Amino acid sequence: MNTSRTQQLAQRLQALSESTPEIQGAAIVSKDGLGIASVLAPPIDEDRVAAMSAAMVSLGDRIATELQRGNVEQVYIKGSDGYALLTAAGPDAVLTIIADGEARLGLLLLELRSVVRDIQDLL
Repeated sequence: MNTSRTQQLAQRLQALSESTPEIQGAAIVSKDGLGIASVLAPPIDEDRVAAMSAAMVSLGDRIATELQRGNVEQVYIKGSDGYALLTAAGPDAVLTIIADGEARLGLLLLELRSVVRDIQDLL
């Protein structure tokens, strides 16, 4: 991936974070677990997010296959302090969003659709 595309992806994630205050971080990772671009506040580590995202999507793929649900589009995690949303962003990439517990999930998912389209155009 060339630097210009990586910068464009990071800029798109930054714009998402700025337009949606409930988002505490975002990362685009490969399905192999490598970070592509991110805007993550410390102490969140990009390498850990990438590895965990790849593992979750892999598990989601296996569950979807076993339960005959088709291809995984999203993995949703709700914890006591907020959400982690993993969304397919093309055949080889995943968009991971970390949001606080006050996030309105419907609006967040709507915004993610737009971001995914932009990411796919850049990848």
